[in-house]
Amino acid sequence: MNPDNPASTASLSKGPAGKTQHFFRVRGVAVLATAMLTFIPFWKAAAIVLCDFGSSAFYAGGIAMRAFGPAFPWYILGVMLFSGLLLMMYIETCALFTRGGIFPVVNAGLGETAAKAATAAILFDFALTGPISGISAGYYLSGLINSVLEYCGAGFAVPHNALATIFAIGVCIYFWYQNIKGIEDSSDKSSIIIQFSIAVCFILLVFAVITLMRRGSITLPPFMPDLEADSLGFAANTDLFKKIGYIGVLVAFGHSVLAMSGLETLAQVYREIEYPKIKNLKMAALIIFVFAFVFTGGLTFLASLIIPQDLIAGKYAENLLSGLAMHVDGPLIVKLALQGLVVTAGVLMLSGAVNTSIIGANGIMSRMAETGILTDWFRKIHRRYGTTYHTINIICIAQIAVILLSRGEIYLIGQAYAFGVLWSFVFEVISIISLRFKNYGQKREFMMPFNIKWGHYYVPVGGFFVALAVVALASVNLITKKVATISGFSFAAALFIFFHISGRLNAKKANDIFEEGHRERLNRDNVPDLKTALAGLEGKNRILVAVRSPDNLYHLDAVLKSLNDDDTDVVVMYAKPVNNWRVGKTEGVKNVDDNKLFSNVVLLAEKYGHVVYPLMISSNDPFYAISQVAMEAHADEIIMGVSGSHGANEQLERLVMAWGALRDGKEAGARRPITAKILWEGREVSYKF
Repeated sequence: MNPDNPASTASLSKGPAGKTQHFFRVRGVAVLATAMLTFIPFWKAAAIVLCDFGSSAFYAGGIAMRAFGPAFPWYILGVMLFSGLLLMMYIETCALFTRGGIFPVVNAGLGETAAKAATAAILFDFALTGPISGISAGYYLSGLINSVLEYCGAGFAVPHNALATIFAIGVCIYFWYQNIKGIEDSSDKSSIIIQFSIAVCFILLVFAVITLMRRGSITLPPFMPDLEADSLGFAANTDLFKKIGYIGVLVAFGHSVLAMSGLETLAQVYREIEYPKIKNLKMAALIIFVFAFVFTGGLTFLASLIIPQDLIAGKYAENLLSGLAMHVDGPLIVKLALQGLVVTAGVLMLSGAVNTSIIGANGIMSRMAETGILTDWFRKIHRRYGTTYHTINIICIAQIAVILLSRGEIYLIGQAYAFGVLWSFVFEVISIISLRFKNYGQKREFMMPFNIKWGHYYVPVGGFFVALAVVALASVNLITKKVATISGFSFAAALFIFFHISGRLNAKKANDIFEEGHRERLNRDNVPDLKTALAGLEGKNRILVAVRSPDNLYHLDAVLKSLNDDDTDVVVMYAKPVNNWRVGKTEGVKNVDDNKLFSNVVLLAEKYGHVVYPLMISSNDPFYAISQVAMEAHADEIIMGVSGSHGANEQLERLVMAWGALRDGKEAGARRPITAKILWEGREVSYKF
């Protein structure tokens, strides 16, 4: 026995023969960790989303210009305005589901069949996000190289398509390796990229405004789109869409909607936003909207005013913002430097979008596997890195295949791109409207604006408008975007059939998962002592919450709900009973499902956006274990729930006795006051000792 090692500390008592008996109280210490127990501020969450959503500024304008002509900046600007409405829908989605994302929302609102279809659509989007972002980054890089070669009088140029294709494949392979190793896109890196991009955006805006002021007169682009046969797809042989104005406007919007790709990332990152979650989510959404409106909408509009139209459709079709940098007023060397800044920002953001697409698709497929729709093969963990490498391999192979099949043609991918974006929006928006009526009693911290109170229901007038708009856009796109309709339907149908077959084969496992409820995948790390386990605590204040039952976490909920202090660490501890261990013995104590217990703990931590430190202690005396952990953690409070077998007063008595026995063996400096509380619904008992 080592008295300095909390994992082997013993309590001594006298037996009938006067001999000292050793009743070991704490035998083992396990630290439970999950990657989702770190929470980030709203501006970092916004940065993660913008690395995907904001990256469309580099290619959306050129694709729209080729699709329907010089009117493109109005529609890119309109899509950015419309994204604000969709952001509000996503806020309501996240407010209803701590674990957001398209599958659980659509599953709850429209059922499993619709959820599979919606997931297939969004995976099609992710399968194209990586390739179009990587290829676009390659075009910006090749454009810069050729500008420098031309400035130096080299007399030759690098081939755009070849360099863009090679670069895109290289980026996919790089991030495949990074994700296999488990090094995901961090919020710190994303925030640095966005800060740099904001600075570049501001510089480019200043140069563009000065250029327009010096030129004097400004000719605004036309509003009506120029719809050619390529823009009308299956409707190319009819004049219907050309004659009816508002349908033509819908067609143009449909060709511009790819600029909204990446909003699903907001639902994925919501669970990591710190407390207060909804308030911070609103702030993140506001930053996303303003940045996208100025960066994507504003710069695209300025580019249309400054760059000659023939160059937008030709030389700068794949690198529009580079064209803007090269056509502002100023010395050529300054414009080359400005293009270098634009390309640097573009390569960083677009490469980040490749990584985000891999992470997002992997997260969605992992969620499908967690629900039992996909077999355990998809959840198989890499022996060395502990990542779901099978799904990562599939995603990256699909993205590289798209790059090779498209031969580096951004416009071709852009034509297919909008299918997944729009149809995922259709399913999600309709699901939210459905849940307004199905779960009318569910508390909502946020609702899409413009509602009419009718009995028990809040009729979502604003939601109906958004749903009508996305359904109209998606329907028009089916007719006018031939590539998107054929490729999107083929991909989504194949994936849907695969989900259906996999779900049937895995039906028994799925039913078991449904009955058990969500289980968090926790890493259990056995450590030698409590000092090691608690080494990560940094807050000035410490609260120890003792948990026992996965169905009795009212006291933890109350602590996290009222916690507003960033300097407070919350240690959540479960004293796992050890039966018939040495002389000590626990009788009549039933082990609980510790995985379910800590899964529920993690869900509460995510709900309120507070970090918790989960510990599991093997012990034959829970009150001794609680006291030992509280003393080692220098806790200010011990919080317990009411026991089903002991009264609140008896719980406090046993805790005080255990504390006193431990305190007597400590130095005087370690004898600090502490408050113990027992909480249950509507009542509280506390004692300071």
